[in-house]
Amino acid sequence: MTLSEAFNGRGIDQAFAIRPKRAWRSELEGFGDVVEGQFLRRTPRGMFDLWRLHRSIREFKPDAIMAWRAPAARLIPRGVPAAKVVRLGDYPRHVRHFTGLDAVVCNNPSIARHIYGIGWNGDAPIISNFSRPVSSAPISRGGLDTPDGAFVVCGAGRFTRVKGFDLLIDAIAHVPGAYLWLVGDGPEAEALKWQSEDLGVSDRVRFAGWRDDPTEVIGAADAFVLPSRDEPLGNALIEAWRVGVASVATQTDGPNWYATDGRDALLVPLSDPGAIAAALLRLQQDPGLRQHLSDGARATLSERFDRDGVVDAYFELFDSINGRQM
Repeated sequence: MTLSEAFNGRGIDQAFAIRPKRAWRSELEGFGDVVEGQFLRRTPRGMFDLWRLHRSIREFKPDAIMAWRAPAARLIPRGVPAAKVVRLGDYPRHVRHFTGLDAVVCNNPSIARHIYGIGWNGDAPIISNFSRPVSSAPISRGGLDTPDGAFVVCGAGRFTRVKGFDLLIDAIAHVPGAYLWLVGDGPEAEALKWQSEDLGVSDRVRFAGWRDDPTEVIGAADAFVLPSRDEPLGNALIEAWRVGVASVATQTDGPNWYATDGRDALLVPLSDPGAIAAALLRLQQDPGLRQHLSDGARATLSERFDRDGVVDAYFELFDSINGRQM
């Protein structure tokens, strides 16, 4: 959505193909026409939807066609004279859907290494995400029943095991007086609440629910933690940087690529709540370190995740591909 909004801001004509009943369809409609369907070859309705999609593409005459995830790449008609790419933010199991594409855009270098390892032999440029602009003011701590003077730690994301919020709750039990705000929801929500009860920290843990803009909560905290067991990029960490909150992150593929320990974040080993707690104790005791990391994060954002720079990189890729096809 954010990339489509950025393209729209640069005056680019767009059209979209999505699955039915997506809550964000109305937002896309502000940027261009939307074709909705199942697009499955195994059903008559799906075959008709796919034919309708390909007809719409021919009528639109795009300069570029981009799929957002690996399975969607199979929907791109190969005979259309346009740059044909798929954008990946995770690790696909195979590259069968990529036959006939001009490039596979990767969120980080580890994804590029992965697809080459499973058989891709074409271009794999690295174009990452840019952070969303901050649109909300930080919430009042009183709204989450938290004392104004407390040291507040925040985590945000989907409550699944891979996101590691259980590790963060373990860590907060070893940071005296610290409060933990968890923004999000998911299948592990009840387990996380029981865990906080079992560890005796439920009086210091707040479940803030799912937020369309988590930065309104993150921005009111003193520190942010990305505790993931696996993270190709880590958008939540980038959002914390955008609102100037000092951060701790596990050494997963994303932070290992763009973050520098001690410059813009404190990087800790995977699945080690003790290391997370030690990093948080450093931040709790050293406001100067928090400011140093915040300043470093702002510089890294400018260098790696600038909105105009990301959009320009896509335009350069599309122009390069189309130039080769002339």
